Amino acid sequence: MACQRAPVEPAFQYSSDASSRTGLTALPDGVLLGNEAGAVVRLDREGRPLWTTRLGREVAVAPAPAGDSVIVGTVVGEVASLSLQDGKERWRLGGEPPVLTPPVVDDAGHTVFLVAPDGTVRALAVDSGRTRWKRAPQAPGSVPAESLGPQASVAPAVRAAPVLVEGVLVVPLASGLWALDAQSGEPRWSRPVTDVVGLDSERDTVFAATRPGRVLAVSVKDGSTRWEQHFADGVTGPPARALGALWVGAGPSSLVGLSTAEGRELARVALPSPLVGRVQVGLEDLLLVPTSGHEGRLIALKAPGWTPAFTVRADTPLRTRPVVRGLLVFVQGLDGRVLAWRLRVPPPA
Repeated sequence: MACQRAPVEPAFQYSSDASSRTGLTALPDGVLLGNEAGAVVRLDREGRPLWTTRLGREVAVAPAPAGDSVIVGTVVGEVASLSLQDGKERWRLGGEPPVLTPPVVDDAGHTVFLVAPDGTVRALAVDSGRTRWKRAPQAPGSVPAESLGPQASVAPAVRAAPVLVEGVLVVPLASGLWALDAQSGEPRWSRPVTDVVGLDSERDTVFAATRPGRVLAVSVKDGSTRWEQHFADGVTGPPARALGALWVGAGPSSLVGLSTAEGRELARVALPSPLVGRVQVGLEDLLLVPTSGHEGRLIALKAPGWTPAFTVRADTPLRTRPVVRGLLVFVQGLDGRVLAWRLRVPPPA
């Protein structure tokens, strides 16, 4: 690993012995990850594995903490609850749809929401795996807003996660955004926003970014548009709120910051390769940007001018969001390695 300007130092690197596309799940004292070999690993802040549980088939999306448990799924349709403390299995469901969309857990840690490849949404009890409700995409005319066709499905190349806002679960399907009541599963609204690469939310607003270059803010209450922005060269990565702006990767290789209130462009930074993951905040004023080139550069931009503070190289593409714990920054490379650097607090001016 190479470092420029030296306000960071390598902390550790860990290999799970298989490539991974889950990204890292943040925990108070470390991170969780899954890999293509079906392993789920919990690491502490020093990169030591606290436990490893092997499910046998690929874990393709990030494990989801739920109280003292973690919910994981595999590409062959197994869903399991593991103890967060030691990784022991608490329950497992077989014969389920492939888990290709990240699970979402409610704030109370009582319910986990899963989206099947055909667009069916299920709410499961975290403590038992029991189905609380199940809702398939509706036939035309059964949803008050733009209807979702009976063959609607989650876009397989995107697999964007739903967001849960004010008791409403907003799900990106191939045919558009679909909002469901989190308690009952009853449809609230739908919008023909397709090819979604990611969602984020703030209070009563959901932000959606699409691969063709459409970025918009919609009301959680009724799906109405609050603002919309277009990028002629498309969008490369999902939206992420950070340091007072909504950040997206814009084609071919730019980082763009938008006003969350009105969508106007606040900043634009050229990157050495496309941003396909999400940005993260480090310390108080650093925007950490993972880039997807073969060198896998993590770039730190300093607010408010967004000038480069430092760059570190991972030598593996970085396609998922960094995790920050205190002065430590964790990233996951496409090769499955977890790398960490320690930020150095600058001396007083």
